Amino acid sequence: MKRALFVIMLLLLVGAGAFIYRAEFRPWWPPGGLNWNFQQLQRIPQEGDKFNFAVMGDNKNSFSTFPAILRDLDSKTDQLTFAIDVGDLVFDGEQEKYRVFYNQIKDEKLPFLVAIGNHDIREEGRAVYYDIFGPFYYSFSVGNSYFIVLDDANMACIDNPQMAWLKRQLVASQDYSHVFVFLHVPLLAPGEDLPRPLTTGPGKELVRLMRYHPSLANKVQVNEILTLFREYHVTHVFASHIHGYFTGDWEGVPYTITGGAGAELIGTDPQHYFYHYVVVHIDGDQVTMSIVRFPSPPAELWNRLVHTVALYTHSFIVTNGPGIGLVALLILFVYLLYLAWRKKLFRKRKR
Repeated sequence: MKRALFVIMLLLLVGAGAFIYRAEFRPWWPPGGLNWNFQQLQRIPQEGDKFNFAVMGDNKNSFSTFPAILRDLDSKTDQLTFAIDVGDLVFDGEQEKYRVFYNQIKDEKLPFLVAIGNHDIREEGRAVYYDIFGPFYYSFSVGNSYFIVLDDANMACIDNPQMAWLKRQLVASQDYSHVFVFLHVPLLAPGEDLPRPLTTGPGKELVRLMRYHPSLANKVQVNEILTLFREYHVTHVFASHIHGYFTGDWEGVPYTITGGAGAELIGTDPQHYFYHYVVVHIDGDQVTMSIVRFPSPPAELWNRLVHTVALYTHSFIVTNGPGIGLVALLILFVYLLYLAWRKKLFRKRKR
């Protein structure tokens, strides 16, 4: 009996160790990476001046709203050319969370592109993102439209090599009728103006410690980027990071913030804080947009807080299900050993 219990406990410990090793250390993608975005770009038709594409952001390992969005996209393959998720794909950059997200999108019928967000680089997630999805910034074209995807996941600034690359892309974009730019962190938050005088804002490390900043911190660079966007006639900029829907212009540059793909909704204004994605309609020289809404929790603070707790509890259980099961079995096993020990001790005392 003792030997059987020992074997069971050993097997449970080995299983727990194997799960932790697979989840934290052993890459689940093939050697050389997946290069997901490149593979998706090969699926997108390169011609056509009349097409639609979908934009969303901030799903963060959602297991309710985000799958509903994916199902809706699958039902519209005859209406949409591609979809792009502008970041915060996962709650943090652990391999297991990326695996869960990848399993959500791997069979998507519509070409599905992604950009990198601040949550995606946590826990050394930048390297994991690169191995799965490829370069942090890239560009492509469809018909008369040019698309530029940027990396501002550090929430502070765009680094110098990327800025030089962006300028080259903007020059190349001038042969197209429309220029669309995608990034995770907005250049400015809704209602925020560029400060005068301009400041570089908090440094990268301070921003990292802050964990959250509603817009890009380096306002000197923000001013430079907006100047470039105006000079090269950028049609529209798409961002997320803020979990809601906002649209307007940043000193003459049209923008849309679409952060309603499944993450928590803390704001209570029903005009802005709701689950959704945006569809962009291209018809020759015309660009229009529409919003596809999904059920959202009631717009009262208490209801949204309860929904947030339920959202992250559900996400934690689904993401860590095997590990939770192994830990539960270990606890049960230890408890049974304790009961057996007490029973044996009671018998000795009775004698």
